[in-house]
Amino acid sequence: MNLALFDFDGTITTHDTYTKFILSTTNRTRLVFGGVLLLPLVLLNKLGLFPSHILRPIVSWMAFAGVEENQLKAKAESFVSGYLPDVIRDDMLNKIKAHQHSGDRVIVVSASLSPYLEIWCQRLDIELICSELAVKNGRFTGAYVNGDCSRQKKADLIANKVALDTFKHITAYGDTKEDHAMLNLADKCFYQGKLLTP
Repeated sequence: MNLALFDFDGTITTHDTYTKFILSTTNRTRLVFGGVLLLPLVLLNKLGLFPSHILRPIVSWMAFAGVEENQLKAKAESFVSGYLPDVIRDDMLNKIKAHQHSGDRVIVVSASLSPYLEIWCQRLDIELICSELAVKNGRFTGAYVNGDCSRQKKADLIANKVALDTFKHITAYGDTKEDHAMLNLADKCFYQGKLLTP
């Protein structure tokens, strides 16, 4: 069997869905309060002075700590049905289906969040490794279960989930430096849509 690994934001999609999900599902009070508190970090991030893999967990905690699981799940369903179809790249969706048709094991590996990625992947019968929001007593704690799924953590989580040496061929698709560790696991990789040659 072969394995196909896909980043989500910017690879399968044309836009950053993490930020859109935060903005479209967080209540107004949290957005305003959190926006004021986190603005310096966001600005530093835009300047390349504060890393995204540290900023995302902070933003996620601010947005979702204490939110009811069922409440956010309902919003995630609407997000998947109403927004994601407009930003999914048709060519990448076709690549996913081609891998599935060939009998390959397909896994989306993303720093974006579990509430909506779980729904999207389930609808396409795709496995998922992502930044998973922790739940306690029916509410999100705001923390991540296994940390931010990016950079070396992305490769580590893949290695923990699958026995890489059992696959005849591994293909990986990514679009930013946060995907490099994942791409290094593959014998054939595509970066920003282009095949990387050794």
